[in-house]
Amino acid sequence: MVIQWSDEDKCYLVHLPDFPFQQFHTHGDTYEEAAKHGQEVIETLIEMYQEEGRPLPEPKTLSFQVA
Repeated sequence: MVIQWSDEDKCYLVHLPDFPFQQFHTHGDTYEEAAKHGQEVIETLIEMYQEEGRPLPEPKTLSFQVA
């Protein structure tokens, strides 16, 4: 789960890089709210994959450079 602030949207956006079908999956007004919503989306996606008999995506490793 990657959470980042969006000045344009005035909220925290949640990206789930292991589920690439859309760039952002949910959001929140606070970091904590965004993390909670992100966890809920992950749980829903896992249930959906299991119901459809699809394997879960392989986890990706992200690297970031701090300026």
